[in-house]
Formats: sequence, C-alpha cells, structure tokens
Amino acid sequence: MSTDGALSRSRLLPSLLGILLLLMGLALLAGGIKLSMLGGSLYYLLAGIGLVLTGLLLLAARRAALSLYALVLFASTVWALWEVGLDWWQLVPRLAMLFALGIVLLLPWFRRPLLRGQVSTLGSQALSAAVVIAGVTALASLFTNPGEIKGRLDRDAVPGMTNTAPAMPDGDWNSYGRSAHGDRYSPLAQITPENVSKLVPAWTYRTGDLPGPNDPGETTAENTPLKANGMLYVCTPHSQVIALDPDTGKEIWRFDPKLSTQNAANFKGWAHMTCRGVSYHDDAAYAATEQSPATPDATATAAPASNVCPRRIFLPTADTRLIALDADTGKMCEDFGDKGQVDLRSNIGSFTAGGYYSTSPAAVTRNLVIIGGHVTDNVSIDEPSGVIRAFDVHTGRLVWNWDSGNPDETTPIAEGQVYTRNSPNMWSIFSVDEKLGMLYLPMGNQTPDQWGGDRTPESEEYSAGVTALDIDTGRVRWTFQFTHHDLWDMDVGGQPTLMDLKTADGVKPALLASTKQGSIYVLDRSTGQPIVPIHEVPVPQGAVEGDHTSPTQPMSELHMMPPVLEEHDMWGVTPFDQMLCRIDFKSLRYDGIYTPPSLQGSIVYPGNFGVFDWGGISIDPVRQIAFLNPSYMAFKSKLVPAAEVAGSPGRKSETEGVQPNKGAPYGVILEPMLSPMGLPCQAPAWGYVSAIDLTTNKLIWKHKNGTVRDSAPAPIPLSMGVPSLGGTFTTASGIAFLSGTLDQYLRAYDVKNGKQLWEARLPAGGQTTPMTYTGKDGKQYVLVVAGGHGGLGTKQGDYVLAFKLPD
Repeated sequence: MSTDGALSRSRLLPSLLGILLLLMGLALLAGGIKLSMLGGSLYYLLAGIGLVLTGLLLLAARRAALSLYALVLFASTVWALWEVGLDWWQLVPRLAMLFALGIVLLLPWFRRPLLRGQVSTLGSQALSAAVVIAGVTALASLFTNPGEIKGRLDRDAVPGMTNTAPAMPDGDWNSYGRSAHGDRYSPLAQITPENVSKLVPAWTYRTGDLPGPNDPGETTAENTPLKANGMLYVCTPHSQVIALDPDTGKEIWRFDPKLSTQNAANFKGWAHMTCRGVSYHDDAAYAATEQSPATPDATATAAPASNVCPRRIFLPTADTRLIALDADTGKMCEDFGDKGQVDLRSNIGSFTAGGYYSTSPAAVTRNLVIIGGHVTDNVSIDEPSGVIRAFDVHTGRLVWNWDSGNPDETTPIAEGQVYTRNSPNMWSIFSVDEKLGMLYLPMGNQTPDQWGGDRTPESEEYSAGVTALDIDTGRVRWTFQFTHHDLWDMDVGGQPTLMDLKTADGVKPALLASTKQGSIYVLDRSTGQPIVPIHEVPVPQGAVEGDHTSPTQPMSELHMMPPVLEEHDMWGVTPFDQMLCRIDFKSLRYDGIYTPPSLQGSIVYPGNFGVFDWGGISIDPVRQIAFLNPSYMAFKSKLVPAAEVAGSPGRKSETEGVQPNKGAPYGVILEPMLSPMGLPCQAPAWGYVSAIDLTTNKLIWKHKNGTVRDSAPAPIPLSMGVPSLGGTFTTASGIAFLSGTLDQYLRAYDVKNGKQLWEARLPAGGQTTPMTYTGKDGKQYVLVVAGGHGGLGTKQGDYVLAFKLPD
C-alpha cells in the first residue's frame, strides 16, 4: 500500500466535512447579505464567511481550520449570550449545530490528518476550549426559566366575598360558562389538589359525528356540554344534539336536524362548521324566583309556562335555524316558531351558503331566547347583518331586534325589509345579568377586517367592544369600545365574565372582558365605566390610501400583552430557518401592536387568534382571582390591490390564500408567521397558564404550558409552552382545568401556585372548554369533548370523555 494512497484516504473525512461547512457557509452568506441589506444582524454574513473559509481550509488539509472554527464557535457563543442571555430555547438553535460540528472536528479521524502527526496544536486546544464554553453555556441555560413568574396565593378566600352567579344546583352546569355570568366557576370540591392525581377515566362516548370528505377544512369540536335536568347535553359540529346519562355516558336520545347544504354543492362553501354549545331553559326554575323588573317602556311581557316543553334545549344550526327541543325527549317543541324552529334567514338578505349562522349558543332569560350570528370574514363588503334577535322563549315570536347599523330602532322589523347589510356582528357568547336587566354583547367588527375606509359611523361606534342591551327592549344601555377603527380583526372573542369585585371603593358589579390584544378590560357592568383604569395610548400611524388609523387605542392597566417583538426574537430549529425568519421580520412592516395593514405586508402581534380568544377566562369569585391561558402567536397580513386579486390563488380558508374582500379596493393575505419548518417564527414559549389577583390586579404566577408532542415532526414531549384554543374552569377546592393546548391533554392545576397536578392523554385535540358536574351517584366528574380542530390541524375525532376519582 502506497503512502500517498493512505494519506489520501485519511483526508477523505476532513474533505467531506469541508464540503458540508462550505455549503453551510454559502447558505448563511447569501442569507446574511440579504439580511444585512435590510438592516438586520451582520452575524449571519460574518458566520457565513467564517464557515466558507473553514471549509476551504479543510479541503486544503490546513490545520488553521481548527483555529478558525474555534473563533466562529466562540464568537457565536458570545453573540448568542448578548442577544438572548441564558434562554435554553433561544440558545440551542443558535449553537447546537455549530457545537456538534465542533465535536466532530475534534474526533481523531477528522483532526489527525490536519495535524500531520502532532498530538495537539494551539488550534485544537482553542477548539476544545470553544466547545467546552458553548456546552457549559447551554447547560447553564437549563436552569433558567425566562418569562415565568413563580409566586403563590396565600389566601383561601377574601372575607365577605361569595359566589353571586345565578343560583343552580351545585352539581349542574346550566350554561356555556356554567352560569349566564360566564364565570366558569364550580362550587364543587370533591376533587381537590390533594386527590386530583388519582382521577381515572369514568366513561367514553363517541358521537359518530366525524369530518366527512365534503366538510370544510375547519370542522371543529368546540363544544362545552351542559349538565341539567339530570342529563348531559352535547352538540356536534353538524348540529346534532345528544343527551347522555351523566354516570355512564349512555345515550338517552339524539336529535339530528338533517342539515341543508343551502344549495351549495357540498359543505366546502362553509368557512368553518362548529357548535360551541346549546342553551337550557326551565320554566320551573323561573317560577321559583321573583319576576325580574321590567323597564317602563318594556315591550316584552312574562309568558306563561309551557305545557308542551317545560324544559327546553335551544339549538342553533349551521344551516341558519334556531330549534327548540324538549329537554326530556329530544322532540321538537311544536309551539315554538314553525313547528319547533325559527328560520334565521328571515330579513337577512342573500348570503353564500355557510356565510351566516350562529356558531355559539343563544342566551336564555325568563321570557326570551336571544341569538346573534357569525358572518364569514373578508369575503365581500356586502355580507349579512350582525343583527341580534330576541324571540319569545315559548312561542318563537320575534320580540325585538338590535341591529348595530340601525341601533335605535328595536321594534321587530317589518316583513320584506332587510337588516342593515354588513353591520358588525356578535359571533361569540352572551353574558346576562337578569337582576340588572342587561345583556352583554362581545362585539366583532365590520368586514372586511383589514380595510375600513368605507365604514359607517354606526359600525365604528359598536365594533370591537362590549355593548350592554336592555333585556326587555333591546335598547342600548351602554357601550365601550376596546379597539378604535379595528383593522386587525380584534373581535372580542371571549364571553364577558360577570362577578362582584372587591375594590378599594367597595364591592362593585364588574364585567371582565378578555381580548385578543391581551388587555383585560374591567368595567362596572351597570354603567360601563372602567373600574381598572384604561388609557388612550398613541399607536403606529400610516394606513393605506383611502383608509385611516385611530391616533390612540384604549389599553387597560390589567393586561397580558407581550413585549414588542425584536429581530432577536425570531426563532428557528436551525440557524438557517432562524435567519429566514429574520429576513421575513425585516421585510415586513412592524412598529409594535396596532401596526397598520400595508401593501408591503405587516406583522400582526398579538395575532388573529389573540392572547385570548373565544375561550375567555375563568374566575374564582371567593378567592377573587382570574385563571388565564394566554397565547402568543404572530400573524402577518398583506393587502393586495383589487386588480391583482382575480389573478391570485383563491381563498382556501380564513388564513389561507387571498381573502377577496369583493367590493373593497384591497384583498388580503392573512397567515401565521411561520418558519419554513412550519413552526412559529417568534421564540417560545407560545402558551402559558397564569393567575391574577383581582383585588390588586397583580400577576400571581405564570408558567409555560404544554408540549410540542403532537405538533413537532417527532413525537417528543418537549415542554416549550404551546398555544391553546379553548377555555378553562375553576372549582371551589382550588383547582383549574384546561384542555385546549395543541398537544392532546386535559390538565389540572393548583390555582395557588400554578403547579400542574394531573394530566390525561386525549385521543384527539381538546380545543374546547371542559366542565364539571355531579352524577346521580354523588361523584364529581370532569368532562371534556375531544374532537380536534381542522383549522389548527390537531387530530380530529368524536370523543366525549369523563373522569372521576376511583370508588
């Protein structure tokens, strides 16, 4: 064997590594040049030069490659510490690949051919030191928790404070938010922080309602069942209602409304299909209470108890009906409307199939059932009205209508007339205070979301805030706007939470409204005046031609708004996708929250799912705390001139393709800000659980929540803190539950310190709000619907699961 041949083979591995580093360096160099031209970090350009030169030296079998790579690794470690400090999830993508290649370069098979017989050189010693420094830095970052707050609530109750929500049996869950106050608080205490870890499956029921081939992509199971009348009432995405035995999960009855496609070829015309819940009305419960006071000009009168259906379930369907069912049998109540149903298309005018219906349950009061409607965003400027309609709870007669486009005229509309087209709608869940005689509406905005040049004064007044209506007449009692001239889809998605709040000025009737922008607005629900100060803060300006922006926006002192994004917040699994996210960041317009939409493209942060969405928040009225699950996901929007919309890829969903905004001067491309690997461009954590002391408005604790097990390429349960879509509930024993994270778990937490106490693996995504109840056996159950979410891509299914303590 010749000496030259052996030497050539010994240099093969360093040469291969040299080619790899050369290619990596060229990629970083190309991206680094572009990033530097955008005013971004010079690191990628300099690192690219360093790797290119290292690769060339390796190909030439020069020992200087070791010294140069040591310099690249050491400089990268210093740069990473300067940018993000000891933050494990930010350091790892910056250093892991370079650290691993440094170790490879120190292996004898790679190093010895460069040293030509020498045991060690200054270069190999320098590289060893750089590898050790990078490794120690990464290990040190494991012991830090940036963004987390460790604290503790020391009290079990605030003296004199009680649960003042409408009365019901402790073991029932009669409304979407348990009560019409939307508190999501249960007085049950059988399951405690000490025994919750012993929870076991009690039963599983499958509805049989699975997404079909003709369904919209965003078919979602966002249902929170009710427990009333000795039964559980579940609704499915296709608007079926199922009554179950609460102890066994056995089906008692089922109602299928046989959805109409409304002349669409199939359900693909629907933007999404969901049923968040049904509503329950019991004549006997109202007969046991005093008649609520009516205003002097009330148009509604107390209706007699019905002999046909004394207990009713009200179902909003995806094909635009409101159906009354006998809660005992599941049969339609023949005395309601047209043999059990009201056609909500009346006086609405034309709309695309699926473009108008109620995704959320109706509000029920002593005499009325009141319903709003979802309107598909960003299709055109001529969509159905956002009218709120109140029907007699027994007969289905229209009692009043409130149209934000014609707010002063609440007398039932005449036959043949049409409610104001395109007025702001209310697609979420009402809250009701029958003692005050008020109904609270979390309002959306006038579509299209990102263009507001043609909005009317009425739509500007009532969008993106909370409006209180008189229950009996539908007339406005007060309104408070949370986003002026909303160009960011900042609908108030969560059900307002009503509670009695202890303040320095005494106990006040409060309304807490959680919002996408992260503010939690606390108002006196009788007057609409702020209890927690709200400040008008200057915001970025510069809308596109023909539109404008509000100079200020109202921001609450009580909030979970994230810090303004910086370039170093851009994240990726490798330096390459992180660099591409940085290029994206520097290419888009971003001046902080409320950056106006633009032709260039703008970053929307918090994004369209918001810090808080339809899941809202839950409270403990006795401890006077709020339990929260904030999420942080950046979106980006880009306006597209109308002339270019026709030639663009069509709309696929509300966050895919070009949203046409027909009739407006601009369409819009709206999508999450993701890396090429499909992960968020901004650094984790993306989701937390936290608690706020409502007597001081201080954050008690905040912990990242959830893993990437079900959203990463490999099913590794890395605890990074993931977004959640869905709500929470709390109990008198001091536990909170959440199932809405992107990983498939139902979890329990100690409300005093946020410690996770228990988790159960779910067979599908749990993007809903769980609930709790007492069975006929006297046991406390925790129940969740696990059906997944088509829009989020979580695993879909048809499961209803109950858990309880072992016998």
